[in-house]
Amino acid sequence: MRQFDETLQFIDNLDHADSPQAVCKLLVGVTGNFGLTALMAGTVPRAGTPRTRQKSHVLLCDWPSQWLERYVEKNYVDRDPVVLYMRQSPTLVQWRDAAQKLQIGPGGREVLGDAGQFHLKDGFAFPLITLEGTMVMVSLGGEDVDISPEGQGMVSLVSTYAIGRAMQLYHSEAIFDQRPDLTPREIECLKWAAEGKSEWEISRILAISEHTSEKHLLNAKRKLGAVNRVHAVAEAIRLGYIS
Repeated sequence: MRQFDETLQFIDNLDHADSPQAVCKLLVGVTGNFGLTALMAGTVPRAGTPRTRQKSHVLLCDWPSQWLERYVEKNYVDRDPVVLYMRQSPTLVQWRDAAQKLQIGPGGREVLGDAGQFHLKDGFAFPLITLEGTMVMVSLGGEDVDISPEGQGMVSLVSTYAIGRAMQLYHSEAIFDQRPDLTPREIECLKWAAEGKSEWEISRILAISEHTSEKHLLNAKRKLGAVNRVHAVAEAIRLGYIS
């Protein structure tokens, strides 16, 4: 219950943030409890993207400024094992595991070695898929990371909401000024989604087709201004649709 209350308070604080920088500061304030003291979130550049355009992919960044400059200057994005892993298999992964699974060479080891000089010795990353199908990679790191699988789930949830809030601030026209009018069926689907049920499982529970359950969730996400399913659930909790 305490963690749930703290999550609600964090969401409320984010709703009062007036800039992406404020969102970033709030998020790192939470993730820092697990040793995750630095954050980078942005769309993943295609291989060979010119260095002059790489920073335009960044949505939120709390990396040490000198590390960011070195990262871009040396074009590390095309050698970073975490980015390479995310391009091939967009799933949650710990930095060290990405390096091991890809069996990185000298180039990848150089990236991780340089990151360690800036107190970024390990971390984890996960993808966030927006409603438009764009993948945003969220990467959190630090010098002394200590996080359980349960903690990873909580950090993923608050990070997802934070990225959604930052995107709203970047595109203020997408902000809903009033509580959206969700239908009873959309609310039911969101409640079961909050329980971790898939679209197919929701369709069985509510005796509707899988296509219909998908449609209800998509409509709910659109009305809530959410970037994905997890963000929609967080919004529904904040607005009192789920208690």
